[in-house]
Amino acid sequence: MAGNSQRRNRRTANKKGATVGSGGQRRRGLEGKGPTPPAEARKGHAKQRAANAKVKRAASTQSRRPSGRGAKSTSELVAGRNPVVEALRADIPATAVYVQQFIDNDERVREAVKLATERGVPLMEAPRPELDRITNGLNHQGLVLQIPPYEYAHPEDLAAAAFDAGEDPLIVALDGVTDPRNLGAVVRSVAAFGGHGVVVPERRAAGMTAGAWKTSAGTAARVAVARATNLTRTLEAYQKAGLTVVGLAADGEVELHELELLGGPVVVVAGSEGKGLSRLVGETCDVRVRIPMPGGAESLNAGVAAGIVLYEAARRRA
Repeated sequence: MAGNSQRRNRRTANKKGATVGSGGQRRRGLEGKGPTPPAEARKGHAKQRAANAKVKRAASTQSRRPSGRGAKSTSELVAGRNPVVEALRADIPATAVYVQQFIDNDERVREAVKLATERGVPLMEAPRPELDRITNGLNHQGLVLQIPPYEYAHPEDLAAAAFDAGEDPLIVALDGVTDPRNLGAVVRSVAAFGGHGVVVPERRAAGMTAGAWKTSAGTAARVAVARATNLTRTLEAYQKAGLTVVGLAADGEVELHELELLGGPVVVVAGSEGKGLSRLVGETCDVRVRIPMPGGAESLNAGVAAGIVLYEAARRRA
């Protein structure tokens, strides 16, 4: 009897006592978590890795080639909903529009997708981390536009094209102009007044970026822009080809209306606002011309100054 009682006590001692309830926590764990995300959005899934690799290949930029015929810049990315929409509205060349997966579909996103579809620009869906990577952490807001590399002409091609057409070359060269909007304005003026192209230095100068394309109002598609490794040597080559190099300077020795040379083959060189022409470029010019400014302004930006001179040249050639 005593042995049986001890065995019962041991069995009773091994039983758990009362425990505190879960308070419904376990019930929440059994609730559904919504629809399963697509394979491309699931971390580690083969389809997501494939999608990321596709974005990386499409967004990889081409290496910069040496200056010369067919030289190209690197591709450019425009990030942000408003910038992307504005670039598409302005018909800036594009190779792809990247749209973030599960993006909030507002009016700008819908317009960007619509414009890209109408223009035949490929739409690429990518996860946010990948867009963060290709834009180097810029605030892309889920929209990124890729602009193809710009193919620059060779400086010699500008004069050759004019001579082949039986015309006297009218070319604008920019010295130290770093604002792409100024370059775009010059391109637009060259198109308006029958010029044959624009020359920019390879270094420390504005190139054909999205800002330049936009300011050119579409004229960049038909005006050649050449890139010079050394602007001074390029101007000297133009002189040997029979062109007169005309520099714009506030202290120029000739006023614009007195310059008969504008009716012939010329290269008009405009410097940056404030600094003007660099020393070597100024010394290379055949003549330096000033634009009279009765209003007393100290200087004009390159876009405005070049437009005035191009108008005078077109008037003399009419």
